[in-house]
Amino acid sequence: MNRSITSPFESFLDKCEANYTPLSPLSFIQRTARVFPDKPAVVYGELRQSWGETYERCKRFSSALTNIGVGKGDTVAVMAPNVPMIFEAHFGVPMAGAILNTLNVHLDAQTLGFILNHGEAKVLITDTGFADVITRALQFVDHAITVIDYQDPTIEAKKGPGEHDYESWLNAAEPDNNWALPNDEWDAISLNYTSGTTGNPKGVVYHHRGAYLNASSNIIDWNMQKHPVYLWTLPMFHCNGWCFPWTLAANAGVSICMRAVSGANIFNAIAKHKVTHFCGAPIVLGMVVNATDDERKPFDHEVQVMTAAAPPPASVLQAMESQGFRMTHVYGLTETYGPAVICDWNSDWNALNDNDQALKKSRQGVPYHMLEGLEIMHPESMQIVAADGEQMGEAMFRGNIVMKGYLKNPKATEAAFAGGWFHSGDLGVMHEDKYIQLKDRSKDIIISGGENISSIEIEDALYRHPEILEAAVVARPDNKWGETPCAFVTLRANAEISEQAIIDFCRANIASYKIPKTVVFGELPKTSTGKVQKFKLREKTEALGSLN
Repeated sequence: MNRSITSPFESFLDKCEANYTPLSPLSFIQRTARVFPDKPAVVYGELRQSWGETYERCKRFSSALTNIGVGKGDTVAVMAPNVPMIFEAHFGVPMAGAILNTLNVHLDAQTLGFILNHGEAKVLITDTGFADVITRALQFVDHAITVIDYQDPTIEAKKGPGEHDYESWLNAAEPDNNWALPNDEWDAISLNYTSGTTGNPKGVVYHHRGAYLNASSNIIDWNMQKHPVYLWTLPMFHCNGWCFPWTLAANAGVSICMRAVSGANIFNAIAKHKVTHFCGAPIVLGMVVNATDDERKPFDHEVQVMTAAAPPPASVLQAMESQGFRMTHVYGLTETYGPAVICDWNSDWNALNDNDQALKKSRQGVPYHMLEGLEIMHPESMQIVAADGEQMGEAMFRGNIVMKGYLKNPKATEAAFAGGWFHSGDLGVMHEDKYIQLKDRSKDIIISGGENISSIEIEDALYRHPEILEAAVVARPDNKWGETPCAFVTLRANAEISEQAIIDFCRANIASYKIPKTVVFGELPKTSTGKVQKFKLREKTEALGSLN
């Protein structure tokens, strides 16, 4: 029997302008400006800006870039904390067909210079508060770059290295009312650089489709209602603020911008603006939990908090919940547009006691709605581990919210996507209910006497000690066992406790072979996003030498 080669469902049923539009988060701001033009979009100091006004400014942004020769495929870098300009850049830059490269404001001049060169930035818009480091960074740039200064009205005016002033540059441009969505949703929308703790950082490329989907997934997975009041404690320069600038355009929320993050500023904003949501690494949770009585302000509404970066200790989650914050734990990487895994709460767990609930919430969880695949796999065989909470493997991702790849680095891209999955480098287990739980980075696992020891498990125990403010654990060389756990702890103000007392506390809470043999007191080195820089701690253990 002859069969038609082409299905009738495909014949003459082609994509056209009437039935197909490439996915892009730029469509969100277009809709919200149409539906809710008078709803607040941005609040910063005395500034109050509606969605209609924000859309108008973003169209001017696009037009101003076009006027200076920026077009499809060009890179526009932005150096700024959480001020209105960086929010506007998330729309104005891709409206011009360009790629947004937000710079980590805590980087040194040489690293910034490397990024500007590697990403081939054609334009740099920089907050004048960073004029000194940017001026030095520009000395490492080997191509022509247009620099535009942004003067934050809430800080003292300072001369920057730019040839234009942002507000004047913006106001001189006509709104680009004919801007268009990308022809291809696979087009790059942004460029984000990894931490670069060993060698130069890698440039992670996002596409419009992934940004659209993850921005939408934030709403679905966090159960966000329309018009949330979102406090910017999470840096917008980090994974494009986990795609939340685009999320807030989708659900017509208001961005409460915050230049400096502190416990006092967080409580002030919650009380003044009735903040409903904010995101942050455990370092931000620490600011809240450990805020002084003078810093705290009372509030009578529930505040939703999403946390990620380093796995948060169960004790910290429990402390946040007890103070009126509803915690949601997520997990992801720069390569997955920020959060791609969520500890989706099961109502059956409400019957558990507070401690057991916190232990459930400390797990990383299940895939975001827009993530197609999440497994714990043996990286060599690519076999999925048993869902028993015991077998260790590597967390691997697959789907539309995984990066395009690493810019100009095909070798690293190929390695990251080996076997058809993105390799995270994070080690964990799969529980019987198919929730994953991380145990360590592959490079951070401690192998003592042939036993694998999770540094996260020891850290979780240390955080339960009432006198310990922060803790991190790495391996220390040991002549007998190969290596043993070394704990670095920061004590609370005025706390006094001995190394032996901490070791004894661990002995009462974890298995004997996991107990730290060494305890070092002091402040923990961190990245700007709150992750402890364990490579620096490992350098310290190497300097200590091997235990006999």
